[in-house]
Amino acid sequence: MIRCIRHVSAVGLLLLVALLANASRVQVLNSEEYGANPANRRHALAHWAQPRGDIYAGGVRLTGSVDTGEGLRYERTYEQGALYAPVTGFASQSYGTTMLEDTEDASLSGRDPRLAPLPLWGELTRSPQPGAQVHTTIEPRLQEAGYAGLRGRKGAVVALDPATGRILALVSAPGYDPRELAGNSPKVRAAWQRLLADPDQPLLNRATRQTYPPGSTFKVVTAAAALSSGVVEDIDAPTVSPSPYNLVGTRTLLRNESAGCADAPLHTAFVVSCNTVFAKLGASVGTEEMARTAAAFGFDDEGLRIPAPVLPSHFGSRMDAAQVALSAIGQFDTRATPLQMASVAATVANGGIRMRPYLVDRIADRSGETVTQTRPEALGGPVVDGYTAQRLQEMMADTVRVGTGRRAAVPGALVGGKTGTAQHGVDNSRKPYAWFVSWAKAPDDRVARVAVAVVVEDAEARRSDISGGGSAAPIARAVMKAALADGEGEPGRDRR
Repeated sequence: MIRCIRHVSAVGLLLLVALLANASRVQVLNSEEYGANPANRRHALAHWAQPRGDIYAGGVRLTGSVDTGEGLRYERTYEQGALYAPVTGFASQSYGTTMLEDTEDASLSGRDPRLAPLPLWGELTRSPQPGAQVHTTIEPRLQEAGYAGLRGRKGAVVALDPATGRILALVSAPGYDPRELAGNSPKVRAAWQRLLADPDQPLLNRATRQTYPPGSTFKVVTAAAALSSGVVEDIDAPTVSPSPYNLVGTRTLLRNESAGCADAPLHTAFVVSCNTVFAKLGASVGTEEMARTAAAFGFDDEGLRIPAPVLPSHFGSRMDAAQVALSAIGQFDTRATPLQMASVAATVANGGIRMRPYLVDRIADRSGETVTQTRPEALGGPVVDGYTAQRLQEMMADTVRVGTGRRAAVPGALVGGKTGTAQHGVDNSRKPYAWFVSWAKAPDDRVARVAVAVVVEDAEARRSDISGGGSAAPIARAVMKAALADGEGEPGRDRR
């Protein structure tokens, strides 16, 4: 009898060891495989088991959570619909997360270890902390001005604080209402399919994830390269620039939309937007120096995040003289996001210092106590020296005062800008893109308060844009007016 008990005990022990070994295999060796299995709903159930933290702009709450009483208990809500969709993105129980809902998911869901009252608290309690507050850099008044300006049209608006890199407005149109994608009902699936099938691509964030030929707005970069390289020493001295200009090595004649461009000084050519002068300058500066200057302004930067990744803008480094001439006027293969062109204007306004753009000002716990704060950061050394920056500011200011950008003028403020009309499509058959980049400062400001880039797709950007009567400049003007009327700017910041 005792021997039988021993045998049974030994078998039982072997079975227990086998059970423990199998449990260890499932929980340790194969945990990632089972965790990633689409049939495993534990992560989803845990993820939506408590309200998410909220996203704010200017102290205004942009998001919320509602208790559905279902397995995926808390569903995301959005207070402003499409207005802030390019900022918040969406958090969907069916289709995942985008923009800040994605990059700040650990904080919003309470999984960020910085939210724990004690180190390793989450690991010990096996429970997340309440979701954090994500406070953005967006100024509601500027966001609303850009959104209203683009209503009914395709395009984007970006506004930056030149001195810090804070993103003050981030608008993309047409947009979508993230409330339509929050849950997991058949209506959500129908909305998703409708948005994907829409040829206007409302889910595309045109401000950061779409590049366009920048047209004549790129002449800001070309002027900087010409001055920095010494090709131009005096902005008021005549240039040897025939009109029309024969692109080197080709039979193609480049012409102007404006009169008086033959041998025009850089200053005049900038103000009235002479293609021939800038194309010849691009060829004279050369591909290597043009590419270096473009890179210093942020082109071809594949690592920029705001914190969501930004699609790189492109200039290129292998071009012949004719190609670099076209690139110098923002055509050929030159491509830029609206964020990139806003950064170009901001860099000029900031005396040649390029600041890293950022969208998250601070993260706070549910009581409002700051957990982490973003600090402004300069991206390398000066893009251009102070003298060159002043000459660029002077030319941009005269463009608004007497040139092609007059419709961007704001009474009582100093405004600098540059218009752009970018051709596209086969044989330039489609309606051109209308661009405007600018900055504005109040009389007592030492540094410009805001820099803005606007692009309008398929605009009626014919000669009216060249004369300053186009689609983009009035939108930029509205955003700049909102910035100049919005108090004294960032608390504690000395602009004088």
